Amino acid sequence: MLTGKQRSYLKGLANQLSPAASIGKAGITETLVNAIDDYLEKNELIKVSIQQGIELDAKEAAYEIAGMVRAEFVQALGRRFVLYRRQRDPDKRRIAL
Repeated sequence: MLTGKQRSYLKGLANQLSPAASIGKAGITETLVNAIDDYLEKNELIKVSIQQGIELDAKEAAYEIAGMVRAEFVQALGRRFVLYRRQRDPDKRRIAL
């Protein structure tokens, strides 16, 4: 569980990120979840966008995907959301909380 300060720090880091994944008309697919999981394994923080015309709430989608990949919800803004998952290997961690 992230504290308020940790969440604020991650929001600041996420500001600089471009979306690394996008949810399209197929919705939340296994392929998308696997791609997000792989990205989090390497980078710890991911920004995901939802394409225009898709009837999906960003916060609901974020919590659903976070549960699937065992990540923490950081924030949802408009049609984008950010997830964080701490690297298991201490030597490979990029973000110090």
